[in-house]
Amino acid sequence: MTYQEVLDWMFAQLPMYQQKGVIAHSGKLDGIIKFSTHLNNPENKFKSIHVAGTNGKGSSSHMLASILQEAGYKVGLYTSPHLKDFRERIKINGSSISEQEVVDFIAANFEYLQENKLSFFEMTVGMAFDYFVTQNIDIAIVEVGLGGRLDSTNIVIPEVSLITNIGLDHIEMLGDTLAKIAAEKAGIIKNDVPVVVSETQLETQDVFKAIAESKGAEITFADQVVVELYQTSLLGSYQEKNMKGVLEVIHKLKGFQVSKEAIERGLLNVIVNTGLLGRWQTLSEHPTVVCDTAHNSDGIKIVVNQLLKQEYDQLHVVLGFVKDKDLALILPLFPKEATYYFCAPKINRGLDEIILKNTAGAHKLIGASYSSVNKALESALMAASDEDFIYVGGSTFVVAEIL
Repeated sequence: MTYQEVLDWMFAQLPMYQQKGVIAHSGKLDGIIKFSTHLNNPENKFKSIHVAGTNGKGSSSHMLASILQEAGYKVGLYTSPHLKDFRERIKINGSSISEQEVVDFIAANFEYLQENKLSFFEMTVGMAFDYFVTQNIDIAIVEVGLGGRLDSTNIVIPEVSLITNIGLDHIEMLGDTLAKIAAEKAGIIKNDVPVVVSETQLETQDVFKAIAESKGAEITFADQVVVELYQTSLLGSYQEKNMKGVLEVIHKLKGFQVSKEAIERGLLNVIVNTGLLGRWQTLSEHPTVVCDTAHNSDGIKIVVNQLLKQEYDQLHVVLGFVKDKDLALILPLFPKEATYYFCAPKINRGLDEIILKNTAGAHKLIGASYSSVNKALESALMAASDEDFIYVGGSTFVVAEIL
């Protein structure tokens, strides 16, 4: 099979969550545990840092990878979802797994995969972990896909666990309160493995403390530790919270020599070192066009606060969502003094642009609807002057289409 034929086959297996939503979530680890055994348990053959959270886990994972790269280590990075190419999910020192290695892995395990009907995510996790072993990495940064306790990545025993911000997202699977969601995220806490929590939140701190204590895991709330902060190539004032968690993880990491200079260089070169896309990413200037993958109420609140700090004559917002988002929580966060361009990402979960336009109108967000993300952006670019600001977001998939 060619690389494209392999991807088409993988995407056609048990539905992938990013396309289908809740029906694609198996809610158990049986599949990945069995697959890992078939692969001779690669997760036991490399060191790792495991990263969970509602917001900030992607940025934090890339910061950690960049710092450890600058310290001279061979660093695996597993993240999801991808924005442009499936291979973004599996990287070593910023370089994606090759197309041929993807093809070879599926070919070598094709009979097993067909017989056992693994999900897209289970296959991808197995591929990443196997690849990290064959490439003899020093350490892997492993980002949770969804939740934590029942996520396929949760077969690793890391050196340190990191939990970032907790917000109301995926409530149909993780729970409808911050405490319930925190309990799912805290499922990555392992016996005697230190855990760092980036942000102290009243509703979640006792949950984390109780689960950490039950596992004999030392817990640190990073925002309660006084540390020197650094400049980072990741724009947005909200990255300060992520950075505090990352710095504390580096402090807790044993057996790795990471100098202050490596930390400084790593944070300054996150994008160059790892190829991170879609985090307050500037696409052009005059007018300024920025995209961000924030897609839940807490993440969007942070991004909108950053947006309101910008200088511009007129604000234009290209906006699209998936169907399972609580628009009653999200839409009131957006500024009313803006022109809106409503659209729908081209996936089954995409929220119809007419429905979005009408719902947003009830919140006094006024604009027109467009049949595609790119047409919405084209209209915004035509309407904007050189001194205007265009923000593109609402969904990872909206950002993926313009990238």
